[in-house]
Amino acid sequence: MELTVLARVLFRRWWLVAAPVALSGALVIAGLIAAEPATSAAGFSAQIRYSAAQELILPQRDGDYQDVWLASELTVNAFTDWVRSGSFRDEIVEWLADPAIDMARLGIAADNARSIGVIYLGHSNAESLQSIAEAATAVLGSRNQTYFPQLGGQPAQVTILDQPVIAPAPPPLTNRLAPVLRLGLGLFIGLVLAYLAEYLDLRIHHKDDLQKLGISVLGAIPRHPR
Repeated sequence: MELTVLARVLFRRWWLVAAPVALSGALVIAGLIAAEPATSAAGFSAQIRYSAAQELILPQRDGDYQDVWLASELTVNAFTDWVRSGSFRDEIVEWLADPAIDMARLGIAADNARSIGVIYLGHSNAESLQSIAEAATAVLGSRNQTYFPQLGGQPAQVTILDQPVIAPAPPPLTNRLAPVLRLGLGLFIGLVLAYLAEYLDLRIHHKDDLQKLGISVLGAIPRHPR
């Protein structure tokens, strides 16, 4: 019964629901038309995949060299923590020595899966990001011994698995969900207006309205079809 009542209200007040949704849709379309291209709004991204290991002089021996692979994994783990630190950013700034590159717009993240590390870079300018990616690669392979005394002053061997490719970054999740949220807000406002208008309307529209007032309904004349 409740669903029937709700459907009846929506059928009577559909224009109150449709108006805010239509207005929200118009605003969404206008915003999409006036918006800047996604590449300029979200910037650019690049990633560097690498492997690393401490240089070892291995004697002739039998075995599967699991300890060597474990040492490589621990080295990449340490490099991941280093890349996330401010010192890695400082090393990139020193390596570039270019005040024209806005380092405040640089985003750096890192992760690794066992012996494979990944560096994620983001910047609003593609040319600046290309220079930063090259500097990050150089710093990763030549400055690591400064921060890890266990390397004995010798840089670990770093192999770049994928050369960084500069690509447009996807727009933020909030930007992608904004049109849906606006349409949802318009629908919510429309429903509120429809049920508010129904609550304030004292006219009789259906026999159920009479029954709510305690008036018994003896019969009803059906609507003549047009």
